[in-house]
Amino acid sequence: MQSSNHESGFTVRLADPDAAQQTGGDSTGRSFMQRRRNRHGRGLRGEVMLPTHPGYRTRSDRFDDMVLDSAQRLHDIWGKTLDGVRFGVDEIPPALEQLAADSAPIPMGSYTPASGEDGPMITVYRRVVEQACPGIEELQDLVHDVVVEHTAEMLGVAPETLDPVYRRRY
Repeated sequence: MQSSNHESGFTVRLADPDAAQQTGGDSTGRSFMQRRRNRHGRGLRGEVMLPTHPGYRTRSDRFDDMVLDSAQRLHDIWGKTLDGVRFGVDEIPPALEQLAADSAPIPMGSYTPASGEDGPMITVYRRVVEQACPGIEELQDLVHDVVVEHTAEMLGVAPETLDPVYRRRY
């Protein structure tokens, strides 16, 4: 089978016309799924770092690191005042269904006073903060704001005095 355009001198010729129908129009013999996953010979799409490599970090791991970075920044500024304070991450606040049913605002974090042997605890709710953040670029700032606000609540000071970089973003 031969197709030609006599005006421009352009000619297209298929080596085996039946092969194009069997392979879905690809003359290399690859199926549609194989062609779809490796467009333009650039390799398969997916994570840059495989989960088996030591540098692999999940989104949750990166969020935990953001909370720890903010806590470390505050500890560097305030020193011994924050000794014994625990910082943690939960996926969602407890009793989220009840808060939603009551149309109450969903908290991005919480402060739990010291009890017994445990020191005070600052908790950041990962899913709520991620949903409130307009983009990944602003996520670190929003996480830091939540940590600063709840630490300021614990110390009984204004968030602006706790960290000079703080400014309410939400």
